[in-house]
Amino acid sequence: MHTINTILDLRRHLDMCRAAERTVGLVPTMGALHEGHASLVRRSVKENDVTVVSIFLNPTQFNDPKDLERYPRTLEADCRLLESCGGDVVAFVPRVSEMYPDPDLRHFSYPPTDSVMEGAFRPGHFNGVCQIVSKLFTYVMPDRAYFGEKDYQQIAVIRRMVADLEFRLQIVPCPVVRDESGLAMSSRNSLLTPEERALAANIYRVLKESIVLGATVRDTHDYVVNTLNAIPGLEVQYYNIVDGDSLADVSEWDEAEHVVGCITVYCGATPIRLIDHIRYK
Repeated sequence: MHTINTILDLRRHLDMCRAAERTVGLVPTMGALHEGHASLVRRSVKENDVTVVSIFLNPTQFNDPKDLERYPRTLEADCRLLESCGGDVVAFVPRVSEMYPDPDLRHFSYPPTDSVMEGAFRPGHFNGVCQIVSKLFTYVMPDRAYFGEKDYQQIAVIRRMVADLEFRLQIVPCPVVRDESGLAMSSRNSLLTPEERALAANIYRVLKESIVLGATVRDTHDYVVNTLNAIPGLEVQYYNIVDGDSLADVSEWDEAEHVVGCITVYCGATPIRLIDHIRYK
């Protein structure tokens, strides 16, 4: 594993790789890497000759400055984890001034995919995601890009952007990695106390319970929200049961071929905002 800090050096390195007919995979991250990220890197290493892992805490996708300020920064540990993944891995670690020498004035809009759920509660978030991911796709020109399904809505938005901008690459969604309690691995988990982590494990427990209810969509929704809100220290911000492709709400299970429940829950005293999802169909 070696580290590159500038776009020019990254392009030079990847030009040599492509001249040797080597395939390139990309794993975009904001750092604070964990086993979920490692699973993406290992898959890319298996499927490509070279894997670029970007470590860049992108400011344009944070609509709350305090959220950006408290996001964990663990570069040395991140590099150790990447070393352990094996393969030909490049860590691309640019400064903000490298990625945004000037303000990015581009505006991306893909409703309803980016206007519901996270899009509704975090205005501008997905515009920032599209800004940075489109830059990475342009600089790296990967054959494949790997994203964790924990950020289910993000993948849907990026697919729309790829189609819109006609990027020639494959988006590879990868399964959620969970700890023994069922809590979805997230960089934000490091901000939880041990007691809060145990509390957060209830999110996936309740989602799993809702699968076997055999209830209507409305009753399933209400069961998840009411059960989680009844647990001290947890507060549901939203729970939407949606078409897994368009992300439009469904009112009946047979309205869509794929039905997914997407949730965001505030956990603990700070509180920490945690997202997850469950597949119903």
